[in-house]
Amino acid sequence: MAAQSNNEVQLLKGALTPTLIVGLIALIAATVLRGQSGLIGALLAQTVVLIYFIVHILISRISRNLDPMSTMALALFSYFAKFLLLGAFLWALTRYTSRDTIDRASFGASAIALTFAWLGGEIASYLKLKVHLPLPHEPQPPQ
Repeated sequence: MAAQSNNEVQLLKGALTPTLIVGLIALIAATVLRGQSGLIGALLAQTVVLIYFIVHILISRISRNLDPMSTMALALFSYFAKFLLLGAFLWALTRYTSRDTIDRASFGASAIALTFAWLGGEIASYLKLKVHLPLPHEPQPPQ
């Protein structure tokens, strides 16, 4: 159990470190290129991406000891819930804010860059863990 918790911490660190570095670069670039609206767009993208992936980690933690069908159901529910909430958020963003307040291009570019950084960091840290996955047993031929 402690090894699994340590693995989760390493995965989180492995994902969070490149995301924070890319986030800082995105903030600087958006501010230089688009001013205050770019800064707000990049900050908002960081908030959305971090919340999205942290919810994913929490769902993984909750479903750790569930049977495979319950895990799949929970994963699908969380995926569609995040998808719908993200769609509602983007709709509200475009409907109730002006382009002068939040730069859409800075938001989009930052969100994509942060997503790639998170996923890349998570994959790289997972490959370093060298977790042993048990293989299914070969079926015995009928006698």
